[in-house]
Amino acid sequence: MKIAIASGKGGTGKTTLSTNLASFIAESRECVLSDLDVEEPNSGLFIKAELIHEEDKFKMIPEWEKSKCELCGNCQAVCNFNAVLKMGKMIMVFPELCHGCYACSELCPTDSLPMKQKKMGELKFYKKGNLNFIESKLIIGEEQAVPLIKQTIDYVDEKFGEDVIKIFDSPPGTSCPVIEATKDADFVILVTEPTPFGLHDLKLAVETVKQMEKPFGVVINRHGIGNDGVEMYCREDNIDIIARIPNDRLIAEIYSRGELLYSTIPSVKEAVKSISNYVDKFNSQKKRETK
Repeated sequence: MKIAIASGKGGTGKTTLSTNLASFIAESRECVLSDLDVEEPNSGLFIKAELIHEEDKFKMIPEWEKSKCELCGNCQAVCNFNAVLKMGKMIMVFPELCHGCYACSELCPTDSLPMKQKKMGELKFYKKGNLNFIESKLIIGEEQAVPLIKQTIDYVDEKFGEDVIKIFDSPPGTSCPVIEATKDADFVILVTEPTPFGLHDLKLAVETVKQMEKPFGVVINRHGIGNDGVEMYCREDNIDIIARIPNDRLIAEIYSRGELLYSTIPSVKEAVKSISNYVDKFNSQKKRETK
């Protein structure tokens, strides 16, 4: 079971929910939490676990070999991202634009653009009891998050079987990194807040997951502030509100200290318990339908 926790905007509480839900589930069974917000991962601030593995992650970038090149211009013609350009008597490669698709390299008639490794980030694996925590982070100056997100998900899939619940703390927004983080998820939890801004970006997120044909539900964080626009929207569109996490100063104080909430605040524990039960029910129903 893969659960992606996403939102249409930053600051809604994805990390709060991800870390507390994963830790709650890990009290009774094995669980994996993966922080896919690779540009600024912060789930590790709340997960106190032992580092057991780390590795560099690389993407493949073409490197021009002048001695072999006949300057046919085929590489420029096949590149959809303008990462390879023929300029006079030389071929320019722009690593920041390259998506590592291998088109220029594989279709070069003289093998003048072999693919070479370029470090893009790091992956770390932490463990505490039943909780497995995977964190990836882009190196400074690296612009593309999608390749590292994909490699992180592949690592999780290779390391853990299908019987383990996998929670993905996704990047904010509705752009390419979010699509990559949620495209293989069995269920998407959209976290929002009951404000006009929250509602606006929730609508964008809902349209995105609908286009991807992903089952989803909504969690309202900071419930009690703003207005009832989010509740009305969900009712009108028959969207399940899985849980509501109240707006509470104590939550902010505990969060600011880098501590988990559910073990101290009963309302948060009740919320993550409701979400866990909802996900289990969804998973059981899905298994029955596939038999």
